[in-house]
Amino acid sequence: MRRAMTTLFASAVSAVLLAGCAASGDLDGDLTDDWAALPPATAFTPVAGVCQAADFADVITLASYQPIDCADPHRLETVYVGAFPAEQAAAPANGSTELRGAFAECDTRASGYVGDDWRAGRLRLSVALPSGTGWAAGSRWYRCDLTELTTVEAAATVVVRSGSLRDALKAPSGLRLGCQQTRGGAGAGVQTLVPVECGTQHDAEFVGVWRAPDKPYPARDADWVPLYDGCRSVLGRYVGVPDDVHLRFRSGVVVRPPGAGRWRVGDRGVRCYLWLSDRTVTGSLRGVGPAGLPIRTK
Repeated sequence: MRRAMTTLFASAVSAVLLAGCAASGDLDGDLTDDWAALPPATAFTPVAGVCQAADFADVITLASYQPIDCADPHRLETVYVGAFPAEQAAAPANGSTELRGAFAECDTRASGYVGDDWRAGRLRLSVALPSGTGWAAGSRWYRCDLTELTTVEAAATVVVRSGSLRDALKAPSGLRLGCQQTRGGAGAGVQTLVPVECGTQHDAEFVGVWRAPDKPYPARDADWVPLYDGCRSVLGRYVGVPDDVHLRFRSGVVVRPPGAGRWRVGDRGVRCYLWLSDRTVTGSLRGVGPAGLPIRTK
């Protein structure tokens, strides 16, 4: 009896609910057409001249894209947004010709944005791409992001800054690389470079950037020779001395190429520094000529 009453009660409740639905006109026999369809994945394109509070990521989703005004504290600034061909089926792989081409465009645009080669400052340029979902929805953009660093040496960390980097290197600035004091390692070479005021005693100075050819990353001692030769030429122009066989007797040189990973995506800019291994100076050596950087006899 109890089971029969329970069954009867459940049937009655069901009948009431169905009657209510029928009375409201919502019951049409199709239990799926009253739910809104999920929207299809859509493409989006970021914009330049805005900043992000989050750290750089090489893949960007719509959810992670949260632009803010560059006057607010931020970790990176987008300086340019380019596009791959619309017919390109797949996102470019790391080390591909397409990705190196994107980096080359970002390189040019970033330098124009800050007013000088961005490597002349404590800056790092990176390229971000759409996520797989975004690419499938039609996104074909690449984003060029600049980040300020505490140093361009290996121990670099990201600076949380306020204010845009636009034209930041057009005039003298604390962001710009200049005079340095070397710190030695276990051997006789230079381990690290520490920025100092040019009016204080120092033994090194940033002299510019040498563009390496599109060859594999240096792996053997012989592979490093072109980098040193290239930086010596940059040094000669900076100081105003002949780029000849005697240049190596005027000054040492410190080369700071990008890491192997950055080299693979197309970064070929080598930071170059003069190095006075036998003395210190208390001023910049820019344009001092042969008298200011004499040939060393010992």
